[in-house]
This record gives sequence, structure tokens and C-alpha cells, in this order.
Amino acid sequence: MDFGFTEEQLQIKKAVREFALREIAPYVAEYDREERFPVEIVRKAAAHGYMGGVVPVEYGGAGLDHVTYTLIIEEISRVCQVVGCALSFPSGLAGSAVLRYGTEEQKQKYLKPLAQGEVFASVALTEPGSGTDVAAMRTTCRRDGKYYVLNGAKAWISFLDVCGWVLTFATLDRSLGHKGICAFIVERGMPGMTFRPYKHKLGFRPLCTGEVLFEDCRVPIENRIGEEGEGFRVAMCAVENGRLGVAARALGMAQACLDEVVAYARERVVFGQPIGKFQLVQSKITDMVVGIESARYLTYRLAWLKDRGVPDLRREASIAKMVATDVALMAATHAVQIFGAYGCSAEYPVSRYYRDAKVFQIVEGVNELHRVLIAEYTLGYR
Repeated sequence: MDFGFTEEQLQIKKAVREFALREIAPYVAEYDREERFPVEIVRKAAAHGYMGGVVPVEYGGAGLDHVTYTLIIEEISRVCQVVGCALSFPSGLAGSAVLRYGTEEQKQKYLKPLAQGEVFASVALTEPGSGTDVAAMRTTCRRDGKYYVLNGAKAWISFLDVCGWVLTFATLDRSLGHKGICAFIVERGMPGMTFRPYKHKLGFRPLCTGEVLFEDCRVPIENRIGEEGEGFRVAMCAVENGRLGVAARALGMAQACLDEVVAYARERVVFGQPIGKFQLVQSKITDMVVGIESARYLTYRLAWLKDRGVPDLRREASIAKMVATDVALMAATHAVQIFGAYGCSAEYPVSRYYRDAKVFQIVEGVNELHRVLIAEYTLGYR
């Protein structure tokens, strides 16, 4: 594995960092407080090509390799991981499944405008009673001529205020388990689909998150992604590719925690000296540095393996996601502790990092699930 970036990648990193400091940093505290998604900022990023990611150029993307894509998401997330989330969706949770399983018409109609930042998308997989156990979903679909009729509810679905379409999943027959699941794109405004947002979440506040309800929602047959019964594979493609983006976002936020702590520890004076001189503070900084470097290796290793076409990287995706998000919470916890009372104030970004960090351990599969998956792959049970 090559641990160095190319000159072009370093230039991209520098440009992305400058963009984030100029276009995002002055506004992030305000839109986080208002629980408002910064559409205008994300569209500016898209205009620079930062949303195109690994999506091929013919489908509106930037055609980047996974390492460069990861670098962009990490750098953006050093300032705002919510913007990083939006930029990761075409290459990850929303777009990757359409790219792999969608028809040519579907890619042109749905993936291309998503990669160009013209529309946003949601992915509705989790349900009120089934998150980790995807095969236990209760949302149903039945064939009715040229349509499928969907009934059920999804929970904790993001981008509800801005999405132009929703990638969702339903079962033809619950007795078939994952073999009965189908995937669909449901366009905003289709009769029978409604949204019920949650407010005042712990973290990820600029993302409008809530329930998606289907009541006799008629979806054209041409909006099915993949074949009947192939929905579970579509879902796993989405989450596996989405986990690289989650790891990169968590990594960027952990780095932001370290950046804030180093600056604060050098200037904050207690007992006549900077607190960075105290060994207990140094110990926490060491934990952060070692954790971040470990997470960075695992995250970029996953990207590197993807660039080499290595198949079935679910184990590696789980490792990267779990470690990066655990490190993010550790880094945020240490940051708040080092800042002391100031760490509890919205005046400093570490309080926001702390709120978001906990949520990172839950999204895209709770970290307890990833512990099980890693062990079962190692034991040969999967």
C-alpha cells in the first residue's frame, strides 16, 4: 500500500480545505443551531466537483478514485460533517446502489442530477421495529399491474426537507426473509408517501430526519432497482459503500477535535503555564493522535482496496466505520474535558463535535453490530 498522496491529490486537499474554511466555517454554528440544512453551501461544493466523487463522468460524477474521494470527505468534515454527509451520498449510501443495480435510464434520471448537486436523495431502510435486522422489515409491496403498492413506515431517515427522491425497501413476502425484499425509488410528491420530521435531535441537527410513511403508495414498475427479491443486495451495496463515507466524516471530525485542542492547550494558562505542559492533558492528546492515525490508516486502506477492485469488503468496511467512529467519540470526549466548562458552550465547536460523535456510533449500523460482523467474518461464520 502506498501511503503517499500524489501531487494532484495534495492540490485537491488544499483547495477543499480552503473552500471549507471560506464557505462553511463562518456559517456552520448558525445553521446547526437553527437545524437548517445548508443547501446553498452544498450546491457551491457541487459546483466545484466535490459532490461527484467516484461516480463516472457519464453519470454526472467526477470519476475520482476512492482515495481522492475519501480525502475530500475528510477535509470537508473537518469543518462540517453534515456537508460531508451530503457530498458523500452520490458515491455512497444513495448513489452506489443505483450505479450498480440501476438501469441506464435510472442512472441518467436519478444518479446524474444527484452527482451534480441538482437534487438530493434519501435512503429509507430503517424501520421503527427493524434497523439492524433488515430482513425483519414490515413495509410491504405488492404487484398491481404496472405498479407496486407500498405500505409501511421507515424511521430515522435524513434529508426529508430537500430530497427529490427516496431509495426505499419493502418485502413481497415476510416469510421469505431477505429473499423477499425489493428496492424502489419513490419520487417526492408521489401520492401515498408522506414525511414526519423529528426535531431537537442530539446531533446531526442540520439534517432533517424523521419518518417516511407509505399508505397505498403506487410506484411504477420502472422505479424498481434491481430484480424482485434483489433488494437486500441493493441495500447491502448501499450501506457498504456508505460506510466508507461515514468513516471519512468521523475521521475528519476527530481531526477537528485535535486541531481545536492543540490550539487551546497552547494558549490556555493555568497555574502559570499553558495546560499543554500538564502530563494528563498530554496523555489525552496522545490518545487522540494515536486513535486518529489508526483510523486514518483503516479508512484509507478501505478506499485503497476499493480502487484495486477487491470484492466483498464488508469486513474492512465494518472495521473502518467502527474504529473511526469510536475514535471520533473518544476525541470529542477528550476535547470537551480539556476545554472544561468552555467545552459545554456553543461558542466553541467541540460541543457540537461531542453531540455528533455519539450519533456516529449509531448510523450505518450500530457499532455493536460491526463488532459481531468482524468476529463472524474472522471465525468463518459468514
